[in-house]
Amino acid sequence: MSTEQGKQQIRVSPDGDRRRRRFFRLNEIIAEQTSRNQSLISILQAVQEEYRYLPEEVLTYIATALDLSPATVFGVATFFAQFSLKPKGRYLVTVCDGTACHVKRSMSIYDAICRKYDLKEGDSTTSDMLFTLETVACVGCCALAPVMTINGQVHAHMSPDAAVTIIDTLASRKES
Repeated sequence: MSTEQGKQQIRVSPDGDRRRRRFFRLNEIIAEQTSRNQSLISILQAVQEEYRYLPEEVLTYIATALDLSPATVFGVATFFAQFSLKPKGRYLVTVCDGTACHVKRSMSIYDAICRKYDLKEGDSTTSDMLFTLETVACVGCCALAPVMTINGQVHAHMSPDAAVTIIDTLASRKES
């Protein structure tokens, strides 16, 4: 196949263009991190920040680029709870279930959000990819319990109704 034919195939395939852009940014991340002598964990953190999760093909690509076995990269990605192999929503909603929050009924907040957005056990992301709901062991804001965070922003002294109202407000922004 001539070079010109190969170029035409790439231009014709919108999915191919998307893949090239995806891996171009991935190469930038790897280059930025390795030039600063950062570890695999730093690379995975930067990649997850960019893509909101760690796709399997990206992990394999990272392994190849860093001359590591895919098992090593997958092992690190699955060992640490901060990494996700599933796509996450635009808004990451975490409900603290540490001792102080739990005592103040933080799980009622979690349950109210699940009911409102029809999230079943094992299904933490809404079908429109707008929200991902998770619990965390402790946010570190015990005096503000119960606490919910949305993309890292702390919402203190939450009630189920207040939490749902905040999330509904974010959902309505999507529609406007």
